[in-house]
Amino acid sequence: MSDALVALPVIVPLLAAGLSLVLVRRPSLQRMVSIIALVAVAAVAAVLVVRADQDGPQALWIGGWPEPLGIALVADRLSSLMLLVSALVTLAVLVYSVGQGMVDEAESAPLSIYHPSFLVLAAGVANAFLAADLFNLFVSFEMLLFASYVLLTLGGTESRIRAGTIYVVVNVLSSMVFLVAIAMVYSATGSLNFAQLAGRLDALPEAVALLLQLMLLTVFSIKAAVFPLSFWLPDSYPTAPAPVTAVFAGLLTKVGVYAILRTQTLLFPDSPLTTALLVAALLTMLVGILGAVAQSDIKRMLSFTLVSHIGYMIFGVGLATAAGVSGAIFYVVHHITIQTGLFLVVGLVEHRAGSTSLLRLGGLARLSPILGLSFFVPAMNLAGIPPMSGFLGKVGLASAGIEQGSTLAYVLVAAGMATSLLTLYAVAKAWSLAFWRTPQQAHETSLAVQQDYQDAPGEERQRVRVGSASYGRVEQQEARSIHDDTPDRDLYQRLQDDDLPHHRPRTMTAAALGLVGLSLLLTVVAGPLFDYTDRAAVDLLERTPYLEAVLTGDTP
Repeated sequence: MSDALVALPVIVPLLAAGLSLVLVRRPSLQRMVSIIALVAVAAVAAVLVVRADQDGPQALWIGGWPEPLGIALVADRLSSLMLLVSALVTLAVLVYSVGQGMVDEAESAPLSIYHPSFLVLAAGVANAFLAADLFNLFVSFEMLLFASYVLLTLGGTESRIRAGTIYVVVNVLSSMVFLVAIAMVYSATGSLNFAQLAGRLDALPEAVALLLQLMLLTVFSIKAAVFPLSFWLPDSYPTAPAPVTAVFAGLLTKVGVYAILRTQTLLFPDSPLTTALLVAALLTMLVGILGAVAQSDIKRMLSFTLVSHIGYMIFGVGLATAAGVSGAIFYVVHHITIQTGLFLVVGLVEHRAGSTSLLRLGGLARLSPILGLSFFVPAMNLAGIPPMSGFLGKVGLASAGIEQGSTLAYVLVAAGMATSLLTLYAVAKAWSLAFWRTPQQAHETSLAVQQDYQDAPGEERQRVRVGSASYGRVEQQEARSIHDDTPDRDLYQRLQDDDLPHHRPRTMTAAALGLVGLSLLLTVVAGPLFDYTDRAAVDLLERTPYLEAVLTGDTP
């Protein structure tokens, strides 16, 4: 069924980005235009979810070329759900960033640059979910790359430029590989349209199809931060402003996961690489979470948990069953809201305390109970504490793995449980140190680490353990700047000097709490949501609804 609404989630943010550039000298109007645009996208996405579920995939051919030579946008159950969740998340992050701009007087994130870039990012995410051909998907990734580099380097600090450079280099290389893969696919099949490729790839020699699949999986695994192609993420995300880190963590890797899910089910339904995907999922889970438990900065810890939990989604895709795909879709929805919400809360921590280092933080639960609760609830959800959506998503994936019954699937179920426990350990350590212990204890720890650093001969550095926290060379180097005569650098001393900001930015807090509430709402509606993801998974594996909507314009 053709529906002009399908194009609006892409067109509206792009038009709003252009308008916001015109309104450079009117920041209040810029903010209004951005918020209205994202509200409109969320409303359209909600309509598309209903129509895709009731009437089948909504396809739109644009560009004025005869079908199937034009550019197709398709909103089926999967893409419309991803579009709705991404619209809600980007709206919450925009509201948060508006609050941060008011608080920080836009020194680190100029509104004239921020708003157009953010809207282009939103348009790129929407276009990626709706794209029905490989080249349009490539264009989406380039839109994301352009906008994300601007957002990553806002403020122009050395750390942000360095992190942005790493991010751009990795993504430019992946884009080059993607272009080569697109050329190979077109040379082998004569088309880049997903619906046409679904039939033509099946007719290729097995070795050729396998090579094309490997090329595409490599590109999308870099975007999704699947191990061992996840090395770039922990160093790129934590240096950015809080709202930028939040939207990157919540959405950009999920675009890669979506691309893997779409191509694996539609283009390579009988893939011989399912075992390789399961192995990659296993390594992504374990390596990511082991990196998380070793961190002493909350942002870096969450960046590693982000990598780790991508493994759950790849687990569901690799199972290649309806239950596995359904579990993967549910977990993507859950993780977008949880990860974004947590990074927004950590942004509030940084605003409140001036740092996200566990070496420096303490007593935040007493200082701000709302902030403590805002971190605790999504952290427990991320760890999979019942009956929250994280627990339900993990149970769905574990059930799918047990149902599949292979040895590797059982290993992954066990690895998923271990990863949940280690996630709980990592977030509990962060809670204990940053929120539960007193600022006095944090101050004493800082001084102890500083003393050990000063006493250690040469390059040798002792390790300091305080409770469950372990501090090593990086933290000791950081501690070199902590002295008794520089109280402003220590949370305890800042408290003593009454130098800590005691106001709570209401807009930022409301946006963060909104996403925390949305994550809890997923628990309430988990039954209907799982029913929806089950139907989406059946559509993906059958392929017929998508193919009929694109090639014939009919709904199933």
